[in-house]
Amino acid sequence: MYQVFYLYIWFPLLAYFISLFVPRTKEKIISGLAIATTGIHLVCLSIFTAFWAIDGGKSLNIDHILLYEGDEYRIAIEFYFDKITAVFACIGSLLTFLVAVYSKYFIHREGGFKRFFNTIILFFFAYNTLIFSGNFETLFVGWEILGVCTFLLVSFYRERYLPVKNSMKVISVYRLGDICLMLAMWMSHHLLHRNISFQQLNDGAMIGGLAQTHFWEILFISCMILVAAAVKSAQLPFSSWLPRAMEGPTTSSAIFYGSLSVHIGVFLLLRTYGYWEHVAAFKALVIFTGLSTSIVAISIAKLQSSLKPQIAYSSIAQIGLMFIEIALGFHTLALFHFAGNACLRTYQLLVSPSVQHYLIHDMFFNFTPKPQVNNGRAFAKLKNSFYLLSLKEWNLDTMQHRFLWSPFKWIGRKVGFLSGKVATAALIALFASGIYCYYMETTIPVDVFSTLPLVFSFIGLMLILKSFSDRGDAMHAWLSVAGGQLFIVLAVALHNEDYSHGEILLLLSGSLVSAVVGFICLYKVRVIDLDISLSKHHGYVYEQPKLGLVFLISCLGMIGIPFTPSFVGIDIMLTNIHKHDVMLIVFVSVGFLFMELAILRIYARIFMGQHKKAFHAIASRSA
Repeated sequence: MYQVFYLYIWFPLLAYFISLFVPRTKEKIISGLAIATTGIHLVCLSIFTAFWAIDGGKSLNIDHILLYEGDEYRIAIEFYFDKITAVFACIGSLLTFLVAVYSKYFIHREGGFKRFFNTIILFFFAYNTLIFSGNFETLFVGWEILGVCTFLLVSFYRERYLPVKNSMKVISVYRLGDICLMLAMWMSHHLLHRNISFQQLNDGAMIGGLAQTHFWEILFISCMILVAAAVKSAQLPFSSWLPRAMEGPTTSSAIFYGSLSVHIGVFLLLRTYGYWEHVAAFKALVIFTGLSTSIVAISIAKLQSSLKPQIAYSSIAQIGLMFIEIALGFHTLALFHFAGNACLRTYQLLVSPSVQHYLIHDMFFNFTPKPQVNNGRAFAKLKNSFYLLSLKEWNLDTMQHRFLWSPFKWIGRKVGFLSGKVATAALIALFASGIYCYYMETTIPVDVFSTLPLVFSFIGLMLILKSFSDRGDAMHAWLSVAGGQLFIVLAVALHNEDYSHGEILLLLSGSLVSAVVGFICLYKVRVIDLDISLSKHHGYVYEQPKLGLVFLISCLGMIGIPFTPSFVGIDIMLTNIHKHDVMLIVFVSVGFLFMELAILRIYARIFMGQHKKAFHAIASRSA
């Protein structure tokens, strides 16, 4: 029976590749393929789960594909099935099937009909990969693709300003969660000196012993997992991205931010519970995060004038309660809570357009103001203060922008001089000297050689931050990102002599090819009208859709999305950084955080947004 287990992962991927070749005018075939894929998946998964439960419901761990094997680490695609997987997979399959059926009529005759269903099928593959994952590496494959699908669906109305802007906001916060999950994987490897599967996390004796002898390492891993879970599930202080994500179509909002994607943080905490079940202080932190989020989110939800943000904040509040249930050990209750909340929010979002019409009609004819109640001056002041804070959404968006992104933009603007000819020549000479030091290590003083990794990683980070804040030529920004990545790879190579040439080539084989292809795409765009400034949106997807697709694939290849060898290469590179080299891992991780943002920003500015030529239709700012 278990031989069909793989089909639940690869069947949606096969359907996605088939959908790419269906003409966009064939709406029945496109939607029918998505409905058939999710429907067959739902039926087969239900039968499989029933037989699995009758057979005793034992946990299944299947080692599927070996991607890379080194002396101390082994990167493989592993699948795992237990009651957590069963609940999340069945609910996910059911709701995706229902939304696919609904979208057949809801998205009918939209210009992006095929694009929408392609992304939904790709999301379904990513979701199943994440839910069925048996280790962190497999989970991260689904995690990354899920983030890309989020970016594409929030910016579905890509000719409008706000969807494009909000898609960048969402992916910015998502990328923070990606980096935290990568750091958790990095420390986990150095702690255990091997790749651990989720099945092994259930070994309470082993993890309990590690919690006593390596408390700070376990606490660091747990905190990184919590931040990643809080980002994905929009918990404080990252709650503000969820209502901004509602700029996409209502159906994608229902499946992503009402039911499935927003509950991935809950899944992550359930799956990694073995890491932190012995750390009482961390459990208290999880409870505090969930409780504070529930209080703040429900206060904001009551003051929202639009239904979709109101539903979003209500869902955030319920997920906060799920965090509390998991920390207290009520995992079965959390699973029931997830199933009920996911189904309810999907229903609410799908009917929200009709409900809003009925409520407005009822308010117009039957509105009666509430009578004023005098509860005392002190209570009134407290109530009004709470009201104003909730009305401003507790300034979460402003604080996030001011304290998280603005400082790095300021640094990027200050190092703008790195794009000059003299600075470029100096950087090339410095990189060449670094390669010389790599091959001639014995001729370099030990004190000097030990500082080189920090110097080169810092330079790489500065180049990436320069690109992140650049408002000039897109080709210069693209080259800055590529150069920053090369400096970071060189820094790790100088840091660890065990970082072999083959492992370096594995990383560069994907990113360098993508960098060259992306540069050619930008050059072709600049030939059109000699203007690819990042100070505005150009909207070239109107006239160059194929070129835009190629450039998007190049962007994903640059950031190491799982379909390129760079995905494995980045994991190996991080593993070669020792756990005591704090500054190096900070420079490298922050560099990779802003590298994706800088690259997707270039794509958004050049190919998305309202077209700058006046004879194209002018779209509304909002969806």
